[in-house]
Amino acid sequence: MATFLAVPLKQTQEVELIKPMRSFIQNTFSQADPDDYNKALNEFSKLRNLMIAKSVDKHDSALEILYRYYDQVVAIENKLPIAENQIRVNFKWRDAFDKESLFSGKRILAIASGSYEKVCMLFNIAALQTQIAEVQNHDSDEGLKTSAKYFQSASGIFGHLKDVVLSHIQQDPTPDMNPDTLNALSALMVAQAQETIYRKCANDKMKDVMVAKVVHQCSELYADAMKLMQLSTLKELWPKEWIPTVVMKQAAFHAMAEFYQSCVCKEARSYGEQIARLQHANDLMAASSQRGGTTFNFRNEQGKIQRELQSAKKDNDFIYHDKVPDVKTLDPIGKAQIAKPSPLPTKEFSDKFQDLFSKLVPIPVYDALNAFENRKNTIISGEIGRLREASTLMNSVLASLNLPAAIEDVSGSNKVPQSVLDKAKQVQDQGGMQHLDKLINDLPELLCRNREILDDCIKQLDDEELSDKQLRDQFKERWSRTPSDKLTKPMKDECMKYKHILDTAIGADKVVQEKYASHKSAIALLSKPSAEIEKGIPSAGSSGGLQNNSAVQQLKKMMEEVATIKAEREVIETEIKDVTFDMSSKFFSAMASDGLIDEESLSVGELDRMYGPLREQVNDSIQRQEMLMGRVQNTNTEFCQAKASNQGAAQREQVLKDLAAGFDMYMELKSNLEEGTKFYNDLTPLLVKLQNKISDFCFARKTEKDELMSDLQKKIASQPTGPAPKAPSYQSPPESTQSRVPPPRPPPPSYTSAPGPAPGYAPPNQPQANAPPPLHEQQPPQQSYGQPGAWGQQSPYPTSMSMPAMPSGFNAYNPYMQPYPGQQQPPYPGQQQPSYPGQQPYSGQQPMQYPGQQPYPGQQQPYPGQQQPQYQNPPYPQQPQWR
Repeated sequence: MATFLAVPLKQTQEVELIKPMRSFIQNTFSQADPDDYNKALNEFSKLRNLMIAKSVDKHDSALEILYRYYDQVVAIENKLPIAENQIRVNFKWRDAFDKESLFSGKRILAIASGSYEKVCMLFNIAALQTQIAEVQNHDSDEGLKTSAKYFQSASGIFGHLKDVVLSHIQQDPTPDMNPDTLNALSALMVAQAQETIYRKCANDKMKDVMVAKVVHQCSELYADAMKLMQLSTLKELWPKEWIPTVVMKQAAFHAMAEFYQSCVCKEARSYGEQIARLQHANDLMAASSQRGGTTFNFRNEQGKIQRELQSAKKDNDFIYHDKVPDVKTLDPIGKAQIAKPSPLPTKEFSDKFQDLFSKLVPIPVYDALNAFENRKNTIISGEIGRLREASTLMNSVLASLNLPAAIEDVSGSNKVPQSVLDKAKQVQDQGGMQHLDKLINDLPELLCRNREILDDCIKQLDDEELSDKQLRDQFKERWSRTPSDKLTKPMKDECMKYKHILDTAIGADKVVQEKYASHKSAIALLSKPSAEIEKGIPSAGSSGGLQNNSAVQQLKKMMEEVATIKAEREVIETEIKDVTFDMSSKFFSAMASDGLIDEESLSVGELDRMYGPLREQVNDSIQRQEMLMGRVQNTNTEFCQAKASNQGAAQREQVLKDLAAGFDMYMELKSNLEEGTKFYNDLTPLLVKLQNKISDFCFARKTEKDELMSDLQKKIASQPTGPAPKAPSYQSPPESTQSRVPPPRPPPPSYTSAPGPAPGYAPPNQPQANAPPPLHEQQPPQQSYGQPGAWGQQSPYPTSMSMPAMPSGFNAYNPYMQPYPGQQQPPYPGQQQPSYPGQQPYSGQQPMQYPGQQPYPGQQQPYPGQQQPQYQNPPYPQQPQWR
């Protein structure tokens, strides 16, 4: 029965995924529908918990669960980035080779990183593949094929992890994720895959020359794995049977390669070489048996080699008489490596995978769309700003010339010009002066609300960073988590960006208030009824005879052109705002083909194509305005000369000019204030999202801080305070008075055949010093001779009993316990050797050593390398850094 080695799985714990991921989606994908991701989040959390539960099943269905979860983690990598400063989910994974339980394991690493989760899942996929391969029926072709497939896949995964693990974790990994460990596992798995292929070839009875090459390559692969596994940093990591199994298989498969090559020699009638290879195979199999010990499972192959060797020798001795060459002179056996590490799938592991978050775009695409929208908004605001700036300039020029009110007020009457009445009606329809006052008064409150939110964001970050800095200064290198200043930099930059925006808005608000103050009287007059407006405009003398003036007629035509330009600009502005784009498909295509999105080149080309014609219309409108304003100023000069004879109309004309300027300023202020109000209202939810993001971050950091503080407290409490100080000399007796002899031993039994009394034996009527009272005077319960008495002393043997000579090897202390074959009894210190016939001297026996006991006179020292028993409590092990 073939035996294979399977990698244990890393163990993890359940984590909270739904809340932090939902918060990130709400703060980032503001356009996303909650129904599109709430169900997906619940399914994703259930999938991870199912992965934890199913990992223990050594079946393809459990492997499919791991595939689906890993594919989902990869799919959301660009959509929902799990990191310390984004979606903060702390994944805890335990070292796969940690022998301790899940709750007391010491090799545990916790990182808030989706990349860490991904590499740990890859490790578990490979580990479960090895476990499924291990439990296959290796006596069947289908079982061998399945094992070969999974061992090669696991080897490819371990090899891939070896290259990427450090870049994904970016700190010291647990021992099982060390690149050297992964490299050794990859080599071991490909060797086991080659072994399954060899067994398939042997079962199919392929040609011996081909089987020899396959199995020889198998031996070479096991030799490579053996070298990697026996690195000094890894030897203690593996389960105890792994290295003996690998070294056993390396020699055994080399022996099988020699065996199959001997069969090739037999067919070629090279009987001497056949015997040489069989002898070498027999030696290698003996070495394999010695290396493997109890794990050796090539006894059938070993017996087959021995039988073939005996048969070959017999035939050669009696028939062929072929010379047996030295094995070192034989040609090397060829190699055929069929098993190779399988590459990772180009797409997904699971054929049934469906992205739970398919409606969310990847972050690179989302960022590209945001960048494109910013470019688009810049063009829109730029072109519309050019149009409005030109219109404002045109209005100011016309207002300075009192047009068109001046050409309407030529009849000599004191009526209000119709253009002024129309402007007043527009002002009143849009709320008048009261509407402007309300907008201006609301701005400080909106500003204060946003400022308070932003200040709270900055304060939370500062407090968290200060707390982390204080703890880092206190605990030094033991405070192992990422510094706050590295994690909070993006959020601080965002806060500074919003602070700059608010400062700019405050400056713009002051400009608006100054403009409003300078035109407040004219706006107030336009907000009144027409009768009050007429009273507010001074009367003027007659200006009769100017209605038919050529300058007046030309100015009227020019005012019609001005109205046409303004109407055209409204249409152009609407067209600029209504341009629509669908850039997501282009960005997706670029990401799929190149892996990166060149947003600038794609965006600039598309924006030029759509806004090019509109820009030409804006340029044409501005050029026509410049030409028209030149003609208006020249014609207005003629008109002013015609009415210069009437000196009383100057004051009236000035008021009309102020009203025209006030109307233009009203429309401008109203637009600015409404935009400012919308700006503050739109900024508030963005700042609230930022505040929630910072609050979640600070809460997660606080939770992490509490856990780390708890671990540090446990470590500090469990650390010994140090060895006790050396006791003063007066507290201990002098060294010369300290007993260096072992506790008293019981005296040996008295033999009638031995000459002389035994040491420590007192004859009758001659009591020994400090001897216990006679047996008939003792009160303790009956006990076996040689056992401790009631006073903690050894009971002497009664003098009235004569002991006959005992046979050799008899145990006087327990006559029912017979010695093992060849066992010798050690003498006690001071015991004389009995001299009954046939007794062998005690030799090579070592008496028991008590802690701190000095050797007896003549006692042999322990042989080199012998371990003495340790009675002291061992020190607590040093806690690893990753805890």
